[in-house]
Amino acid sequence: MGIQSYDYVVVGAGSAGCVLAARLTEDPDVSVLLIEAGPPDTKENIHVPAAFGALLKTDVDWDYATLPEERCNGRMMFLPRGRVLGGSSSINAMVYIRGARADYDAWRDLGNPGWGYDDLLPYFKRSEDNERGASDYHGVGGPLSVCESRSNNPMADAFVAAAVEAGDAHNPDFNAASQEGAGRYQVTQRNGMRCSAAVAFLHPAIARANLTVQTGALAHRVLFEGTRAVGVAGEHQGEAFAARAEREVILSGGVYNSPQLLMLSGIGSAEALTMREIEPLIELPGVGQNLQEHSQTGAIFTTEEPVSLLLGMEPEQQLAFAEHGRGPLTSNVAETGGFWHSREGLDAPDVQWHCAPVMFVDEGLGDPTAHGISFGGCLLTPRSRGSVSLRSNDPAAKPAIRHNFYDDPDDLERMIAIERRALEISRQPALARYCQQMYVGPAGEDDASLRAHVARHTQVLYHPTSTCAMGSGPDAVVDGELRVHGAEGLRVVDASVMPTVPRGNTNAPTIAIAEKAADLIAGRAPLGPERALSAAS
Repeated sequence: MGIQSYDYVVVGAGSAGCVLAARLTEDPDVSVLLIEAGPPDTKENIHVPAAFGALLKTDVDWDYATLPEERCNGRMMFLPRGRVLGGSSSINAMVYIRGARADYDAWRDLGNPGWGYDDLLPYFKRSEDNERGASDYHGVGGPLSVCESRSNNPMADAFVAAAVEAGDAHNPDFNAASQEGAGRYQVTQRNGMRCSAAVAFLHPAIARANLTVQTGALAHRVLFEGTRAVGVAGEHQGEAFAARAEREVILSGGVYNSPQLLMLSGIGSAEALTMREIEPLIELPGVGQNLQEHSQTGAIFTTEEPVSLLLGMEPEQQLAFAEHGRGPLTSNVAETGGFWHSREGLDAPDVQWHCAPVMFVDEGLGDPTAHGISFGGCLLTPRSRGSVSLRSNDPAAKPAIRHNFYDDPDDLERMIAIERRALEISRQPALARYCQQMYVGPAGEDDASLRAHVARHTQVLYHPTSTCAMGSGPDAVVDGELRVHGAEGLRVVDASVMPTVPRGNTNAPTIAIAEKAADLIAGRAPLGPERALSAAS
């Protein structure tokens, strides 16, 4: 590639990077280089919603794993992350959830003015093209297509009915006045196909003369003159490259890779960097700390009724997808779910349900052996904290990731309550007909059996956040404009800047953060706060 100069160099073409590349290059006088370690998003299975499991552990997946998780039987848990244009939005389950008002107001109250719910609502709406139309809570005309499922599996609907039978409310819109209750998820799809951040934001912008997209390029370190970031060095197709940033370097590598690149560049705990033979440049001990994630456990049942997503293999269903963009192959797998309180007195739900009308075996890596249904709950507000650190100073080495699940005993107690509630829902009349034989589940409903099941079957929900947290305290990494403390010309824009993990799937919040960041970077006045008529829960 040689040494070329751009106004901005963005590292990582995931959800945030795609938004930044598109929004910044709306100004024809601004040049942007977008660097992505993975390939273009040309694999057919990226765009077929129900096929995302076939993308795991391929060349479009970073294929990370945790270190042995002490309270989960020492298991090393699978951590899929997108390594492709669109990042994890190209391999995820496409659920469109924003989180609760309480999440963003907490960010604001932690010392981050401008990041409350009312501040971010206009950015959620700006990004969105919701087929339900414009409202206090939804936007139309934005790049990101948000729509109803075109699968509508009866088992997924039965889960909603069963949750209502168990006492939950029915909720037709988790992104409106309240998260509480059960219902269908809206999805990031367009005409039955995946609408990733690459499809939504990057593809329409990629022909612009002021945007350069380089795939297959692994960033090794940020280049500095003093403490000012002036570019990025790395490797492309076996050859070293360097690119200069006249204005800013922006890291959008994600929750695991952005702190890794900061540490490789000398930003982090000086003691830890020295142990890896990296010369410290800026002492920021919070880099890689504060890792948060939604842990989930659940159950899998088989059924004799032939109604699961296995029907997508039938020729007529493949034709329905190819010709009309409908049927089981349009399923995002986690079609329905909802939000619940594990105990009284909470200001917002602390549990989210996901229901998949298929045997979701081994986190999608295994093949279903029969028709079946999978569902479970995740802990939305974990108290436990993990970390990302360097294994070595080799940029190609995978980082050391420890989520530290259930380090706080309260997390485990709430997860036991979640498991007990899931079994209660399974017995409701609407769902019991499909839960004929337990394939994966606890041996009993006593605490010991539930604890054993949680230890053996907890998995991550692919919502990591907070390893470059926003704030002003001693462990903060970026300020309220996402600028790295102690550095000039360097920002982080991705889910790692979230001070705490929001209540729900993290793709929509990441896109909203990048939408706001684009305004901050370009020097545009932020969109004015909006307060919807009813406060979101």
